[in-house]
Amino acid sequence: MLFSTFLESVVKIKHLKLIGEDSHAKMSPPYRLELEAQMKTKSKSTRKAGVMALFYPNVNDETHLVLILRKTYKGVHSAQVGFPGGKYEDADQNDLQETAIRETEEEIGVSRTQFEVIKTISPIYIPPSNFMVHPYIGISNEYLKFSKQDEEVESIIEVKLSEFLCESNAVTAKVPTSLDIEVDVPAFNLNNQIVWGATAMILGEIKDLLKQVL
Repeated sequence: MLFSTFLESVVKIKHLKLIGEDSHAKMSPPYRLELEAQMKTKSKSTRKAGVMALFYPNVNDETHLVLILRKTYKGVHSAQVGFPGGKYEDADQNDLQETAIRETEEEIGVSRTQFEVIKTISPIYIPPSNFMVHPYIGISNEYLKFSKQDEEVESIIEVKLSEFLCESNAVTAKVPTSLDIEVDVPAFNLNNQIVWGATAMILGEIKDLLKQVL
């Protein structure tokens, strides 16, 4: 989809009612409720994070969404695809949108002056890491040149909007989990990367919202 066409319609998304619970359910791993129950005792110590779903045009004016592949490390989100974003820091002054913006600047080298946040979408709890993640949709009107944060980002993934919206890219994939077993989970196959878990659940809501306006 041409970005000029996308811009004409996406502004309507600001006024749409959030549909996180229904959208998340469609992309939820089958063991999620069990993990949530196990983590109830830690709910008072839940950490907070902010992430950015950033849309922008490429050089041919095609609409894209940027994701990242995280580095391999000793942690539950090792080598997974996610959004630019990260944990809340005191300098963010109780503003999770500021967290998402700051982390976007740090992880993919895009200045806050290059994009606008147009909508806050449904927060989502991640039981394995005990994070409550607050996602935001951002729009840049310009072609972006990314610069990845080498310490945390393995690669930057530029996904065409048309491919993201294509129903054939909604798949079932077998993945390793924090329960030390492999299970079949709903996922997106984007640029030959399997996107599952909380990222897929957030993408599910974004997709359902976009389908109402595009």
